[in-house]
Amino acid sequence: MFGHWRRLRTGAVTIAATALLAAGCGSGGNDSGGNAAGGVEKSEITIGMLPLPEVAPIQIAIDKGFFKAEGLNVKAEAVQGGAAAMPLLMNGKYDILHSNYVSAIINASKDGKIKVVGEAYVAKPDNFLLMAKKGSPITKVADLKGKKIGVNTRNNVATLTTDALLKTNGLTKDDVTYLEKPFPDMVNALETGQVDAAFLPEPFHQAAAAAGNTRIADIMSGPTADFPIAGYLTTDEFSAKNPKTVGAFQRALAKAAELAITNSDEVDAALGKYTKIDKATADLMKLGGFSTTVNATRLQRVADLMLEHQLLTAKFDVNGMIYSGGAK
Repeated sequence: MFGHWRRLRTGAVTIAATALLAAGCGSGGNDSGGNAAGGVEKSEITIGMLPLPEVAPIQIAIDKGFFKAEGLNVKAEAVQGGAAAMPLLMNGKYDILHSNYVSAIINASKDGKIKVVGEAYVAKPDNFLLMAKKGSPITKVADLKGKKIGVNTRNNVATLTTDALLKTNGLTKDDVTYLEKPFPDMVNALETGQVDAAFLPEPFHQAAAAAGNTRIADIMSGPTADFPIAGYLTTDEFSAKNPKTVGAFQRALAKAAELAITNSDEVDAALGKYTKIDKATADLMKLGGFSTTVNATRLQRVADLMLEHQLLTAKFDVNGMIYSGGAK
């Protein structure tokens, strides 16, 4: 099940990419827990995530005590992107990683040691925009030939979906150059000419628009309409050793995601913990689909598009990377 939340907002939006999300309080120690399943194997877990609107359910689960009720004490740390943070999941710095699905599938296709334990977000219209500098001659996708496009990391959902957009407009990825910039630095990179166009999710494209920069296209349209964006990952090793911990995480996340879907005020409150909203400027935020389940059919769309755009060399079945332990 997934749903979406949209809200007219007042305020120029910025986001604190280096800030930690507010940590919840769970049972102490690493070997005990208090959930109904008889205790978790690891009560203190660290989650790496981009501080974007799609992670609001994590903050809700912290604030509402959903993690605590499951015997978990969650520490959340901000990352630049799933591709860059994947090694930190694999080496154990993070127990769970919020990542775009493209980076997850690339990793899983190489060694098969990644499990998706929760879905974060499905794209909706105007969630992700391609934007140009104020006054730029670039007004349409075809104008991007030979230009530099800013993305948070390469070989992720930003480059894949932009590749798809380029294709529908007669261009290929070889016609552009991708440059990596953290989302909080992207508007400056655009305005100072470091990039000619920028891939911007909410709320960053609102800040860009407030500064007079212009929209080129809605990236999540056509072949990428309702595209699955990101999920929560763990390793095969962690899920095998800590099935009760993973189940506890899933139950708390699902409860928080359901609340995010049905109650926009809860999303508002959560966003206020890790974003800064300047009420002086009027903006419109359109958020995507918070999800309570991982759907193999939806996720397969990502792998199939990756194959089409040569991020995979062979067809990849996503069923093997979906955690089957269940969150009962």
